[in-house]
Amino acid sequence: QKKHVGRSKSQVAKESVLQFYPEANIIAYHDTARNHVNRMCLAADVPLIESGTAGYLGQVTVIKKVSLHGGVTECYECHPKPTQKTFPGCTIRNTPSEPIHCIVWAKYLFNQLFGEEDADQEVSPDRADPEAAWEPAEAEARARASNEDGEIKRVSTKEWAKSTGYDPVKLFTKLFKDDIRYLLTMDKLWRKRKPPVPLDWAEVQNQEKNISDQQNESSAVLKDQQVLDVKSYARLFSKSVETLRLHLAEKGDGAELIWDKDDPSAMDFVTSAANLRMHVFSMNMKSRFDIKSMAGNIIPAIATTNAVIAGLIVLEGLKILSGKIDQCRTIFLNKQPNPRKKLLVPCALDPPNPNCYVCASKPEVTVKLNVHKVTVLTLQDKIVKEKFAMVAPDVQIDDGKGTILISSEEGETEANNHRKLSDFGIRNGTRLQADDFLQDYTLLINVLHSEDLEKDVEFEVVGDTPEKVGPKPSEPTSKNITNGSDDGAQPSTSTAPDQDDLLIVDSEDEGTSSNVDDDMENKSRKRKLEDKECISTKRARTEQTEEQDEIIALD
Repeated sequence: QKKHVGRSKSQVAKESVLQFYPEANIIAYHDTARNHVNRMCLAADVPLIESGTAGYLGQVTVIKKVSLHGGVTECYECHPKPTQKTFPGCTIRNTPSEPIHCIVWAKYLFNQLFGEEDADQEVSPDRADPEAAWEPAEAEARARASNEDGEIKRVSTKEWAKSTGYDPVKLFTKLFKDDIRYLLTMDKLWRKRKPPVPLDWAEVQNQEKNISDQQNESSAVLKDQQVLDVKSYARLFSKSVETLRLHLAEKGDGAELIWDKDDPSAMDFVTSAANLRMHVFSMNMKSRFDIKSMAGNIIPAIATTNAVIAGLIVLEGLKILSGKIDQCRTIFLNKQPNPRKKLLVPCALDPPNPNCYVCASKPEVTVKLNVHKVTVLTLQDKIVKEKFAMVAPDVQIDDGKGTILISSEEGETEANNHRKLSDFGIRNGTRLQADDFLQDYTLLINVLHSEDLEKDVEFEVVGDTPEKVGPKPSEPTSKNITNGSDDGAQPSTSTAPDQDDLLIVDSEDEGTSSNVDDDMENKSRKRKLEDKECISTKRARTEQTEEQDEIIALD
């Protein structure tokens, strides 16, 4: 609902449940780290129902660890996830870090000014950004303020633009100066990020072109492949706003424009607005050609998809609560029915990846880096915390002496931060032990010294990581293939009357058999068909992007 925009999804979910079941004891956790939730559930041996949606596609699966020596299913981190292609609204509005974030923002801006307005495509700074206010109460207060604003009448972006006559200078000043200044007041956002730099229209117009820009424009480079200077993009922004205003006026009152990458004026607008925002956030600007190739349609959130997946989550939860975890399935929601007329395809849960550096019995990984350049702070922030998702790591050298590099106790090893790894005797083949007490997680890190890393690459994860898992030679080829690897998954052999969820997902009538042999043959054929469907479905999902939903824990 519109009133929920900008608020923590886990908090909204808690409030919604309490409305129809006030006696429920629910703790809402706001955390973007699915990896952390995965590890906490593994440590506590609590089943985790993992789900995601992307447009009309969706999936639900169950993660369950049975003992310290293995698990019933693979965990969330057993296999690498595809590169994210949809982005949280607060990233688009407050903290863009990649050119695509600015391109998405520019497309949203086009719709806010000239197209159909959508509350989910707001471009102004997000005052309810949970990252800007670490305290949940403060975040909720910001959200309420942004929705209520007392007696102040809130005016939409389009209405405000109309009131200015679509004045390009006023639009430029609001978007690239005033809004950026407001973002700078949210100082918590910039503690670990480079802050944006506001643009002033008059100052930009007084800039002189440098020699490289003049050479670029006079060279044989195709016009669409040129990267212009800030002054040129500011003028292109002004020109495109004027042109689009005329197009909108020609259509009459209440008319809307539809963004089309083949419409020169629309493309000029997105190119100029995106590049100006890139410059504000200290990114390298892109050519019109590059932006056009990147500006694909944004994957929408489909209410019916979310409803179907939510229902499947409940069904899998009921199985767990009933002690029938052997009947749980990974279920894929397709955009169109498959050859057997099924939109929902249930598959057997995959077993753990034996080389997973999270749920394996002895998690271990190899990291290639230059011990003479990488500092202890880089090891802590970029490798142990960011890459391996530890929260409060303790890292020591596995040298028999227990030399401590990083301590979770504040200030205890701060003096080590800017020292190189080689200063501690770390070299090729050194083993580091990283422990996270909060996650009950220990990881052995093998150091592979290298001076041949690519430019701007500080480290690489190599060796026995999920990316390196290959087929097991002893397993027959008839078993399921997941994410391109033969991991040996087979349909469950549960003795429950209904082998799986076919009653709720299959609309076609299964033929009945007149004798036991025929019945067994039909069941075998049915299983083989399901195996093929799962293989096909999982292969198709390797490029699927999941929305980063939050987790609510019910007690």
